[in-house]
Amino acid sequence: MFVDVLGSVAGAITAFTFLPQVIKTWKEKSAKDISLSMFMIAASNNILWIVYGILKSDWVIILTNAAVFSMAVTMIVLKFRYNK
Repeated sequence: MFVDVLGSVAGAITAFTFLPQVIKTWKEKSAKDISLSMFMIAASNNILWIVYGILKSDWVIILTNAAVFSMAVTMIVLKFRYNK
């Protein structure tokens, strides 16, 4: 039980890793100092973790990485949109 709660809390915190950067970039409408390659690597990594989570039937891994993946993709889109 404790391990499941610990994993769920850690997953929830991890899921919001990129949120401050997404909000900052969106508000400032600027992505000039954002590393595109970092978010491309993160998105690729999250896809692999999602597949792993599916294969292991681990919803914490799946949901955590799906949330981080969506923010990484959002940052990639914002990078192309606001790159000046």
